[in-house]
Amino acid sequence: MLKIRMFTAISLLAILLPATLFLPLSGFSVLIACVLVFAAWEWGKLLQLSGVWPFYYSILSGVILVSYMLAGAPLGNALLRVAAAFWIVIAPFILLRKPILASGVWRIFMLVSGVVLFIACWHALIAARVCGVIFVLSLLCIVCLADSGAYFVGKLFSQHKLAPAISPSKTWEGAVGGWLLTIMGALLAFSANPSLLTVTGFLIKRLGALGAVLILSLLIVFSIVGDLFESLLKRQAGVKDASQLLPGHGGMLDRIDSLLPVLPLAMLLLS
Repeated sequence: MLKIRMFTAISLLAILLPATLFLPLSGFSVLIACVLVFAAWEWGKLLQLSGVWPFYYSILSGVILVSYMLAGAPLGNALLRVAAAFWIVIAPFILLRKPILASGVWRIFMLVSGVVLFIACWHALIAARVCGVIFVLSLLCIVCLADSGAYFVGKLFSQHKLAPAISPSKTWEGAVGGWLLTIMGALLAFSANPSLLTVTGFLIKRLGALGAVLILSLLIVFSIVGDLFESLLKRQAGVKDASQLLPGHGGMLDRIDSLLPVLPLAMLLLS
């Protein structure tokens, strides 16, 4: 399983890294929109839409996203604030109370919220890309390091469960390991070349090293919230992965669950 996971990760990196580095903004925007349309299909499946309805939901999400793109991405900051409010207020409430999300009013709310969250994620990522390729890569690396550190440290040290009722495999040791790896990696990268426009460099110049560590820590916390939130959706749907699109990694949503809260929160904090 680890070999398959690594092969898929390397294949994705071989596609996404050149696309981020060399595609013009328009092409990058379309690529990210395509990824989010697949994620919307998985979101509909996790909310237990039957038959072809997850497909219809993904198409509707794509149409709304394209319309938003063609309209010039209006009310971007307002959209980011709505997404941030969801992750700061609604998501922790759901994780604590664990309502059944695939039925009644909750399902309607989650379907509407999903469209908003995906568009906010797209907007935040494109805004980061506008700041520069190095900037957007540094932002993505924050989530990647936190996720990788949590995975490998959690495999080695798995004594204290983080949220056993939601995701038995996640541990406090993994969370701390992911935090340490991210902070160390961010500070080392900044030390290697302070002149580059990175998230860490921007924060250190504005808030100092301690302020940068605090903001990065906050983003890491919400990357875990996003991960746990998707785990709750999968647990309630009775599935291990959002889909089987990515061998060893599950689906698109399994890869971007941490990005959904981090991207809008990061761009709001950095603005």
